[in-house]
Amino acid sequence: MMSTPKVRIAVAGAGQIGKRHIELIVKRAECALSAIVDPAPAAADYARTLGVPLYKSLAELFATDRPEGVILATPNRMHVDQTLECVAARVPTLVEKPVAHTLEAGIRLCEAAEAANVPVLVGHHRRHSSIMAKAVEVIESGVLGKIVAVVGTVLFYKAENEGYFDGAYAWRREPGGGPILLNMIHEIGNLRSLCGEIVAVQAFTSNATRNFPVEDTAAIALRFANGALGTFMLSDTAASDRSWEHTSGEDPRYTKAHTDEDDCYLVAGTFGSLAIPTMRLQRYPTAADQSWHKALEKSVVEREVVDPLERQIAHFADVIRGNAKPLVSARDGLQNLRVVDAIVEAAKTGCVVRTI
Repeated sequence: MMSTPKVRIAVAGAGQIGKRHIELIVKRAECALSAIVDPAPAAADYARTLGVPLYKSLAELFATDRPEGVILATPNRMHVDQTLECVAARVPTLVEKPVAHTLEAGIRLCEAAEAANVPVLVGHHRRHSSIMAKAVEVIESGVLGKIVAVVGTVLFYKAENEGYFDGAYAWRREPGGGPILLNMIHEIGNLRSLCGEIVAVQAFTSNATRNFPVEDTAAIALRFANGALGTFMLSDTAASDRSWEHTSGEDPRYTKAHTDEDDCYLVAGTFGSLAIPTMRLQRYPTAADQSWHKALEKSVVEREVVDPLERQIAHFADVIRGNAKPLVSARDGLQNLRVVDAIVEAAKTGCVVRTI
């Protein structure tokens, strides 16, 4: 019996996230790393240790070889042009978030990919979380009733003495380098999957802790298409571990200082509520018990913690083989970017900004 050929995937960008993708490709039995694309001198030694060809550009790669898929783990401003190169070569692409550095560029990318009918996935990897998938399943089952509200938090401290804001990363001190554009875009993807489309936002921001030209804290209000409302507290100067990375346990780089389990989201409906990621469920036993004077039944939905990046690679392989459609398409990535841009605009103007 003949075995199924491995899916050949090239990775452009051998930085931190690029190397993580490479590790997962090498790890998966159904995938094979076909090449690395990176002009940096250090990439040559890295490619040599893996025994794969190194190319300085996508043009050089496509002139020599045609992988079945390409992962773009390159700087944000390169995403659109490089994805368009892949679309022109008719190669399915997984591009890291954000899908584009501007909305206009993102629209151009989406239109080109859709016109060419070439699959483009965006690396909002949390959508591949097994915990998030279970939460979506619970909410869609209707056990919470009509969704009324969602409360979310991302509170952590980015240390100034670890080089995060210095040298080549000094741009993180400037507008565009704060937690709204770098971190909130992940949350928007999660919130849209849990509660549906976000149609309008309001926001306040502050830079009172670091006094950088960019925000370090934001308070955000959200209106969803189904009538639900949301609030979100975001800060990278807060001594807390109430964020998705800390509470989900999916990324071993983030550890909690205690054994208590916290949540970063609470989704509340008319009949029950779900705390995520602990998956603690509270609901009224019957409709007759639906009162603030009655006790809610409490339970915990069984969950499994699996690396979402690993699941994303497996999904990309399925998309390449034609067995699945992108879970996070270029159009989805564009809408996440549109909501984040609206939050920035709302904080700047003090106005409600619509996103659809």
